[in-house]
Amino acid sequence: MNFLIDNWYLIVLVIASAVMLMMPAMKSMGGGTLTPANAVALINREKGVVVDVSDAQEFGAGHISNAKNVPFDQLEAQLPNVVKNKALPLILVCAQGQRSQRAVAVAKKLGYTNVQALAGGMKGWRAASMPIKKA
Repeated sequence: MNFLIDNWYLIVLVIASAVMLMMPAMKSMGGGTLTPANAVALINREKGVVVDVSDAQEFGAGHISNAKNVPFDQLEAQLPNVVKNKALPLILVCAQGQRSQRAVAVAKKLGYTNVQALAGGMKGWRAASMPIKKA
């Protein structure tokens, strides 16, 4: 017991280190974030489907090639018609990444098993110098 009392600062250091090591894993539990490079790999290797949950105006300003536009407010009703195979990797994207993170929960509720949000959305895609298609 004296060891714990005498070395309380070591115990605090160990706990703080453990929390810091676990933070990346905890962030990805909410559907995860996917880098643009990993998204391209999913699209090319595993036939990943990109669904842009931006509104029509944002989608028209620039989107990932072959992305399907299903606005976030229509996602629950339209996603099963747009992406029928629920086992395929599903990559959700929006302008900056917040809506697509929320869309992950909607897609999982609908039964999609392999769903991820693109980190940073289209802003992150552009920052990685990835190609963009305009309507």
